[in-house]
This record gives sequence, C-alpha cells and structure tokens, in this order.
Amino acid sequence: MTRSDEDEFHAYVAVRMDRWRRTAYLLSRDWHTADDLVAVTIGKIYRHWKRVSQADNPDAYAQRILTRSWLDEQRRPWRRRENSQARLPETELPPTDDISDRDSLDQLLASLGPRQRAVVVLRYYLDHSVEETAEILGISTGTVKSQSARGLQTLRIAATEQGA
Repeated sequence: MTRSDEDEFHAYVAVRMDRWRRTAYLLSRDWHTADDLVAVTIGKIYRHWKRVSQADNPDAYAQRILTRSWLDEQRRPWRRRENSQARLPETELPPTDDISDRDSLDQLLASLGPRQRAVVVLRYYLDHSVEETAEILGISTGTVKSQSARGLQTLRIAATEQGA
C-alpha cells in the first residue's frame, strides 16, 4: 500500500469510527464486543483497501463487513453459552446519550434475535433502505421486510411490557 493509500485509509476510518462503534454496540449490546467488531472491520477493510476504495459505495461495503462479522460471531458455538445477567459497570459513556434511554433501548434490543436485531438496526438506526439492508446482510428484500415487521412487533410488545 502506498503512502497516499494509507493516508486515505486513515482519513476514511477516522471519520467513520464513532458511527461503526455505535452500530456495533447496538448489535452486540456490549462496548467491548463493539470495539472488537470495529477492530475486525478495520482489519478487513485495510486488507482489501484497493477494492473498498474503488467500490461504488465504500460505506455499504464497510457496513456489510461489520454486520456480517457480528452475525458470524453469533453463530460460533461458544456464543451459545448462557450469558450472566450481572454486568460490570462501563467505564466509558457516550457523551450525548441519556442513560435511561440507552438502558431502555438496550433492554428492548435484547428482546430481538441476532438477525432481527441486525435488520432493525440497519433499517431504523442507520436508515438503510430495504434493498441496502438486504445487500448488506446477503438476504432477500422479502426477508428484510418480514424481519422488520416481526422485529418491530417484538419491540412493541417488549416496550408495552416494560411500560415505555
């Protein structure tokens, strides 16, 4: 990689790092896992920078890497173990988040399965179209629509039960 390619890569990553981290957190519900996902994403983008930089939509390419890396991680056998309900306090809070809103969102997203959570985050947090979401996840547009509808219904039920 040439010096100008590296400079371009660093500038690209610096501008998008916070958004990737927030997206990874919404998917994983854990800041440490989010940081790991972003690191994996950056590594894959770096290895394929020529292809990424020449893509029609490099941001969609990066989003696809991030989302699919998270979905792949969810399929791993060691992820199927029971997760402890006790959580260590986070040392870093995003400056603009209201804690009660963040906790409510975290609890609501926990009610969704991995694929539904990915669809809901891509469609309604990142504001991707049905077609873009389908391309990022490698699924049909019909699946995106059905997962969106089911995910929103699950969120409505969870919000009602939560009293939100």
